[in-house]
Amino acid sequence: MARHFIDGDWVAGSGGATLPVVEPATGRAFGEIADGTGEDVDRAVRAARHAYDEGAWGRTTATERGRMLTRLADLVSSNAEDLASIEARDTGKPMSVARADVTALARYFEFYGGAADKLHGETIPYLAGYLVQVLREPHGVTGHILPWNYPAQMFGRTLAPSLAVGNATVLKPAEDACASALRLAELVMEAGFPAGAVNVVTGRGASAGSALVSHPGLDFVSFTGSPEVGQTIQKLAADNYIGCTLELGGKSPHLVFADADFDAAIPVVCKAIIQNSGQTCSAGSRVLVERSVYDAFMERLVEAFSRTRVGAPDMDLDCGPIITARQRARVQSFIDRAGADGVPLLAEGTIDPGVDAGGFYVRPSLFGPAPRANVIAREEVFGPVLVAMPFEDEADAMTLANGTDYGLVAAIWTRDGARQMRVGRRLRAGQVFVNTYGAGAGIELPFGGNGKSGHGREKGFAALHDFSRTKTMVLNHGV
Repeated sequence: MARHFIDGDWVAGSGGATLPVVEPATGRAFGEIADGTGEDVDRAVRAARHAYDEGAWGRTTATERGRMLTRLADLVSSNAEDLASIEARDTGKPMSVARADVTALARYFEFYGGAADKLHGETIPYLAGYLVQVLREPHGVTGHILPWNYPAQMFGRTLAPSLAVGNATVLKPAEDACASALRLAELVMEAGFPAGAVNVVTGRGASAGSALVSHPGLDFVSFTGSPEVGQTIQKLAADNYIGCTLELGGKSPHLVFADADFDAAIPVVCKAIIQNSGQTCSAGSRVLVERSVYDAFMERLVEAFSRTRVGAPDMDLDCGPIITARQRARVQSFIDRAGADGVPLLAEGTIDPGVDAGGFYVRPSLFGPAPRANVIAREEVFGPVLVAMPFEDEADAMTLANGTDYGLVAAIWTRDGARQMRVGRRLRAGQVFVNTYGAGAGIELPFGGNGKSGHGREKGFAALHDFSRTKTMVLNHGV
């Protein structure tokens, strides 16, 4: 569908240019999207501004917004198989993963539909004769730039809390994965959202994305993507004195202590890097193992990792293809460099012989032990590449775990309750899991990072706070 969704209607792009939609499993184009321009973005922001300032959306109550979000959740659920098929073809992920993503998408709208009328202000005791109220208000118009790895989930993660608070929104999905966002725009109309509450402009990040973040009519920005682009987003937002939530990269560690339950840890460690072909900001891409059990643990991990299978979405194996040829080349370059640096390759997965030769497939790879300063041990690959390293004791584990520029997610594997608390408190991460990892989509759980992983918080009630601002009112009513 080579059109934008603006002000409740489908409109052609101002420039008439389009971009091909390429299927990762085959490498062939199967459609096209509009290549949005600054003019298209301006039209969308103006529509959102009108909806918020003068239109029906700005007059909706919290209860009404919640009902709309809940209706949208129901529509997502009733169209789940269609949405999953769209997502799988557009991103290459296995059908079971795409179905799980759509389930999470519905849950986002369900959760924030129920939360919309529960974001309360407060009163503050002050001087005699005064009443002080702190109100929670929407920013106004929020801009949302989505990544290509979880486009359907991210549509719900970023839009649902913003809409629940009462913001009007403009969304720019990644040019490599737009199909689910465009289908969801149709469901937004069906759910009864007023014109201008949700607008979707497709196109390249360098043009449409930059125009959106730079637009003077925007009041807040939400971005998920690479640290490098996130840095640019923050600078552009600063030019207009607006805030932003940045959810960027990660190099998340599993810390496996000698008393860990290997049977519980090994399948989770494998899945944490294989999930979505490793194209996940919170992927568990490092496994740090206490030296006294390193060999025993790695022997079992190698065996499990070697059973990983890669295939097309309809094969529903452990991994699908990488999103684009460019991204596959990037992942392969990390694998090749690790080999050239002499980092031992311990295990590889297998690619099903039935896949299309034009697809963007890569074999999952397990390396280790890696030197601590090596690129493979420090930088985000964003592919199914796991690196193992031993540590000497708890203090060394902390040095190693916190020894990257990222700080998004971490896992601790130990039966020692005191150690769980000590290590968890010291880890530089926005989420810490003990004897588990990820907890599914975790809609209720605040999520975000530190350092190169970004700032601000998504999910849970924390997202409602990011997508709103406070206003303090001081009333002198006399004694």
